[in-house]
Amino acid sequence: MDIRLDGKVAIVTGAASGIGQAIAEGLCESGAQVVIADINLEAAERTASAFGDRAVAMQVDVADVAACKRLVDDTIAQFGQLDILVNNAGICPLRPTDEVDQEFFDLLFAVNVRGAYFLSQAAAQHMKARQTGRIINISSVGGRTGGTLAVSVYAATKAALFSVTKSFATYLAPYGTVNTIAPGPSYTPLTDAWDADHALKALEQTIPLKRLGQPADYKGIAVFLASDYASYMTGATVDINGGFRMD
Repeated sequence: MDIRLDGKVAIVTGAASGIGQAIAEGLCESGAQVVIADINLEAAERTASAFGDRAVAMQVDVADVAACKRLVDDTIAQFGQLDILVNNAGICPLRPTDEVDQEFFDLLFAVNVRGAYFLSQAAAQHMKARQTGRIINISSVGGRTGGTLAVSVYAATKAALFSVTKSFATYLAPYGTVNTIAPGPSYTPLTDAWDADHALKALEQTIPLKRLGQPADYKGIAVFLASDYASYMTGATVDINGGFRMD
C-alpha cells in the first residue's frame, strides 16, 4: 500500500528529534509539506534542511497558548491550509512521586497536555471550515500503566491525552478525525537520561519482542492515520509497544 499525502500540509511538534522527527520524515516521504515545529529552532532548522524542500522550521513553545495559535496561523499564512496536526512535543524528566512539587507537576501538564489541547483547538477551527483534517496525538503506554519508572506525572499527562483525543474526535466529527498513537518504552532523546543505571536495558527484557522501540517504528502508523485509508477511524488508540502491554 503506497500512501501518498501530496498536497497536504502538516505540523509536527517536537519534530527536531526522536519520534517527532521520524514522523515528520514519513510525512515528507509521502509527499506532504511539513512544518518542523520545536522549541529549539536551531535543531528544527537542521532537521528541516535534511528533509529538503518538503520541510520548513518554525519555533514554538507548546506550553504557551498564544504561541500555539501563532504556529497554526503562521502555517496557514504560509501554505494556505493545514491538513494534519501531530501533537508529539513532550517532556519526561524522572522524579519520584514523593518528590513531585507543584512547579514540576504544572510544567509537565503545560507541555504535554495544554499544548496538545490548544493546538488542536486552533487547528480544529480551520479543519471544520474546510471539512477535512487529521489530528494525531502521541501518548504513551505509561498512560495506561502508570509507568514503570519514576514517571507518575508524565504517565498522568499521557492518560489525559487519551481523553483529549476522544473529546476532539467528537467535536470534529464528521469534518475530520482524531486518533492517538501510544508508543511503548523507546530509545529517544527523551529517555536518554533514564539509562544511567541501565534501567532501559532491564526494561527491554520485559518486552516480548526483546527490544525497545525506535523512532522509526512509529512513522508508518502516523502516515496511515494521516491518510484517507484511516478516514473511518477516530477516537482510537493504536498501541505500538512490542507486546509490552497487550489488550
